Amino acid sequence: MKSAVVVLPGLNRDRDMIAALTKISGKAPVTIWQTDTEIPDVDLIVIPGGFSYGDYLRCGAIAARMPVMRAVAEKAAKGVSVIGVCNGFQILVEAGLLPGALMRNSSLKFVCREVKLQVANANTAFTHRYQPGQIIRCPVAHHDGNYFADAGTLARIEGEGQVVFRYAEGTNPNGSINDIAGIVNARGNVLGLMPHPENLIEPAHGGTDGRGLFESVLGSAQRELVDA
Repeated sequence: MKSAVVVLPGLNRDRDMIAALTKISGKAPVTIWQTDTEIPDVDLIVIPGGFSYGDYLRCGAIAARMPVMRAVAEKAAKGVSVIGVCNGFQILVEAGLLPGALMRNSSLKFVCREVKLQVANANTAFTHRYQPGQIIRCPVAHHDGNYFADAGTLARIEGEGQVVFRYAEGTNPNGSINDIAGIVNARGNVLGLMPHPENLIEPAHGGTDGRGLFESVLGSAQRELVDA
């Protein structure tokens, strides 16, 4: 699997993501800078977490308007898989690649702890290595992860299976509506989630529950290569 990681000023999880992708796929991802207008042929593009541009204006608002995000949107329109984690999720929402909004946590405090996630849809390119309804562990670290959508949008994404992860067993850390922790776009090739699966992929991390997400994408990329 060929992958790329978008690097923006203020992101601080890019090295974690690069390490995870390298370990799981066996190939180091290419890095893409904010001013890049083209992205090479890859199977996966990841926007990692952090505090792009200091979270000024709104989280992800400035990053979403950088030239690289136009390139990401073009690749997504062609069917390339895209993942945004934490600040990356916020950027995807601000760029219009995912619906809804991410607001300040209901506690008005930064939250950094482990939560439990339920796999709400195991029939996606990002989740098919999990079982439907499976409960997994995953760390979170954010201040603005409270997902919200208007009634019409919420009904649509719920009805069409676009909600792929929910906070489970009372561990919702931010007040997200319907306990939503991660969603995909209507086409199913763009995923945004607040938790950090890249930080739970090997025993040294204390568990491997996050590996299933990356192994799902890897498996999907391999199937597409065989079908081609």
